[in-house]
Parts: sequence; C-alpha cells; structure tokens
Amino acid sequence: MKTLLEFQALRSPRSIQTLRRLFHQYQKTFAPLNFSDYEAIGRCEKQVPEYFNFASDVLDKWSQIEKERKGPSNPALWWINGKGDEIKWSFGELGFLSQKLANVLSGPCSLQRGDRVLVILPRIPEWWLLNVACMRTGVIIIPGTTQLTAQDICYRLLASKAKCIITTDALAPAVDSVASKCQFLKTKLIVSESSRAEWLNFNDLLKAAPAVHNCVKTKSQDPMVIYFTSGTTGSPKMVEHSYGSFGLGFFLCGRYWMNLTPSDIMWNMSDPAWVKGAAGSVFGPWSQGTCVFVHAMPQFDPRGILNTLCSYPVTTLCSAPTVYRMLVQHDLSRYAFKTLRHCLTGGEPLNPEVMAQWKRQTGLTIYEGYGQTEIGVICVNMKGMKIKPGSLGKAAAPYSVQIIDGNGSVLPPGKEGDIAIKVDAKRPFTFFTRYVGDPVKTASTIRGNFYITGDRGSMDEDGYIWFMGRSDDVIISSGYRIGPFEVESALIEHPAVAEAAVVSSPDPIRGEVVKAFVVLSPSFKSQDPNKLACELQEHVKKVTAPYKYPRKIEFVQQLPKTITGKIRRNELRNKEWRQI
Repeated sequence: MKTLLEFQALRSPRSIQTLRRLFHQYQKTFAPLNFSDYEAIGRCEKQVPEYFNFASDVLDKWSQIEKERKGPSNPALWWINGKGDEIKWSFGELGFLSQKLANVLSGPCSLQRGDRVLVILPRIPEWWLLNVACMRTGVIIIPGTTQLTAQDICYRLLASKAKCIITTDALAPAVDSVASKCQFLKTKLIVSESSRAEWLNFNDLLKAAPAVHNCVKTKSQDPMVIYFTSGTTGSPKMVEHSYGSFGLGFFLCGRYWMNLTPSDIMWNMSDPAWVKGAAGSVFGPWSQGTCVFVHAMPQFDPRGILNTLCSYPVTTLCSAPTVYRMLVQHDLSRYAFKTLRHCLTGGEPLNPEVMAQWKRQTGLTIYEGYGQTEIGVICVNMKGMKIKPGSLGKAAAPYSVQIIDGNGSVLPPGKEGDIAIKVDAKRPFTFFTRYVGDPVKTASTIRGNFYITGDRGSMDEDGYIWFMGRSDDVIISSGYRIGPFEVESALIEHPAVAEAAVVSSPDPIRGEVVKAFVVLSPSFKSQDPNKLACELQEHVKKVTAPYKYPRKIEFVQQLPKTITGKIRRNELRNKEWRQI
C-alpha cells in the first residue's frame, strides 16, 4: 500500500472508481481539486485502518521526504511574536524535538499511555511540540485557554483527573492555589526561563532528554484528546476524540475546504485551546505538508493583522467572523496582500454584508465552514462550488446532513428543523467518542438514525444549509419563529452597526419579541439614540420580513462573548428574562 505522502506527487485526473479505491486506503491526496469528485468521495463507503498515529504515519513521513529532498521547501512551523523573535522548524526538526519531549513526558513527568495532561499555553511553539509528543506517547492531551481562572482550572483538573499540568509563569500561581484540591495531579511542568518551587522546568528537561523515542502503536479508535466545550450553556463538557477522528478526519478538510498544498503557508488565528485550532493549525495543514504560520499576538489588533498579511507570505487565512467584522471597519485598500489567495471562517455564521465588504475591498471570497467540537466540520463552502452568501454551504464529506423534525423524519426543502447528520447503525469515524463520564448526554445526541447538532436551519433545493440559530436561541413571537442570525445580519448591513446580538425579550401581548443589542460604529455614537433606533427598525423591515424587526433596541459598548469569540446570547437572554 502506498503511503499518504507518496500519493501527494500524483496530480493526474482519476476516475471515481480509482478515487473510491484510494479513499478506502486513506493513504492519498484527492486531486485535481474538483467539487464533483469531492461529493462522490463523500458518498463512498469508508474503511478506517485499525492502527493509526498522526505523528508516525504522517509527520515522520514528511520528515523523511525532506531528507530525500522531495518535500516542501516551507518550514512545518513558522512562529513570530511581533517583537523581532522568530522560530522556524522543518518537519525533521519538529520530529527531533517532539521525540525529546516525548521522553520528558514518559520519563521525569512519569506519564504513561492513557494518562491525561492539561496543557494551558499561549501561542508559543511549545504548544505544537506537546501535541506531537503526546501522540508519540499515547498520553491524552487536554488543551486549555490561557484565559482560564483558578476556579476554571480546578474544575478541569477535578473533572478530567489529569495527572499533569503544563503552563507558564502567568498561570502557575493560579494552579498552585488549587493544586491541593486535585488529588490526581502528580506533576506540574512550567515553560519558563526560570525555576519555580514544586514545578519541573520544561526547558531544562527538554535540553537533557534523549533524542530517540519509539512512537507507541495506537489504534484509530484510541482516545487522543479531550476538549472542554466553551460552556455557553451549563458547565463545560468533556468531548473525547480519537486518533482517527482527528488525524484522518481532518485530512479531507485540509485538502478541499482549506485547499492546501505543500507550497502554502496557513495562518489560523483560532486559540489553540479549541478544536478549530487543531483543525487549522495541526491536522489540516500538516496532513498536506503545509506550513503552519503563527503570530503570537497578545491581544486582538486589527492593524497588526493587516500589516502581518502584507509583510509575510501567508497564502491562506482562517479566522472567526468577528475578526473579519473588525477588519472591514478599516480602509483595506491601503493594504496589499501580495500572497493571500484563500480566506476561511468558522465558529459562528458570517454575515453576508461582511463577506460582501471583504470581497469588495480585497477581491477575495471568504469560504465559510460550519462545525462543532463533537464532530468537526459539518458543512463547507469551497472552491469549485457556487457560493450563496448567508448559507453554511453543503454537507462536508463524509457526512449526510439533513433537516429533520422532532420525530426524526426528514423535512422537505425550505422547511425549518433540526440540523442533523445521518448515522445509521454505525457512527462516522470522524465523530467524537463520547462525553467523558456522561453516557446519558452522549446517548441524548441521537434521534432515530440521526445525530442532533442542537442547531436549527433549513435546506434549499440545491442542498445548501441555511442557519437559523441554536435551538434555544430561536425566538417565537406571536406564533412566528425568528432566527436571531437573520436579524443580526440585517442590522449589520446598516453603517451605524458594528456588531449586533439578537435575543428574545418578554412581552405581555406577543409572549416574546425580538430585542437587539447593538454596538455602534464610532462615527454614529454621538447621534440621538431614539432616532437611530427607529432608523434601524425601519432598515430591518426593508431588508427582511417586517415581522422580524427588533421591537426593542439597546445600545451597548460591547457584547458578552465566549473565550472563542462567540456571542453569548444566552447571557443576554437570561438578563432579559430575569434569570440572572
């Protein structure tokens, strides 16, 4: 059987029969890039190899190709911090350092296969090393954002029973303040130039570690990573993924939606603590031999982002809709993106007006992807298919996405229902394994032969999915069902609106009505709020169905958001209904 990387060099047209055979092997690249071929691949029956490890089966193969001078000239990782510091690692260097780190984990840290480690690091190269080192040792990594509080950290340690935590000087005091409550925690490893009492030093141990490590042999279904969901409702849940669901599942995502090749340089701006970070900063690009570009910006800086796109040869950009909303507030004609050719977004729906502004000012289309922590990418807009602004795109391989009712029956085109994925007797290999410690919650995601995403939407006659909102976000006013995203998109088309969030608000006559929380653009902040509110209401009536207009408008300085940048509508809604 040929390896995945040996097939990277093949670029001749293939028949669907050949594509099906190669897809069964999961050891190839599907080329040329053609959406009809992609849809055919998605309909094929999939077979997953019994054993798979991304570190040895993919990354080490790229390292081997580099040695043979057949591989990409780009580095595997290109890191900058905007202060003049820069690190570039080839796949060979990545392999060398990750093997040393694997010996640190299994040696001084005393971690064994199946143990869990909580990793809370900013965008520094050590985070990427730890991902690969954990794969090599079979240790289950639990990524965490640096915005976690001591209470957050304590909750995650207690829930996961992690035996080790790895972080920096910034969060070490918070860890120390709760460590005594976490009986399973045996080792604390700090990434720092200085030492700290009761902590092992990452840099010292890495320097002293042996350079040879034999990668463990893992099955495709073995647990590899646990993500805590963003917790927009209730306590964060632990979502477990396997070596196959990420290492194999994100291959098609990298090849088709991200449209990556070994000559590309991808900048994914997602926090490394989230699944989008794994998809766009590890498995998607590295499966294709693509360079992962990282700018360790301490805080969001629109001008810094634009200047970076002008100064560095980034070919592919992936960022949340919020970032694009902020970027189009600037005069983009002043910036020349010499190499940027492909723009991606995900995490929450992208407003059509923002897409249009970006296209108008840069000439580039933003290709939206829709997914979840539990199951990866569900729908995509990709090169080679017609883009319908406002749509989530079509089902991503290997999923069959349908709109169903409360009984699990498929609804006809145009009817609103639950966005669901057909599972039949066997769950797709790209799915999460389980909610750790919560079998009831795991089972509750299935309705008949479908996995329920928890999102509402509709499908048009061409198979495009249109997002309405989270199931608990949908507003029912006088019998009308109103999706918040549609109203938000209408509002943001008005030049006065920088951001908007729409929720239900109690009403004695209609039961509930639409209320909009609006962040104004700087040039409109001095205008009369009552007059401006009326203007926005009339604007929405003209843009969308009049019954959807916000009967209440409140102007705010900022909107509450999750750590991932998603608007916390539940917080606004609860405030309206006096639940907090």
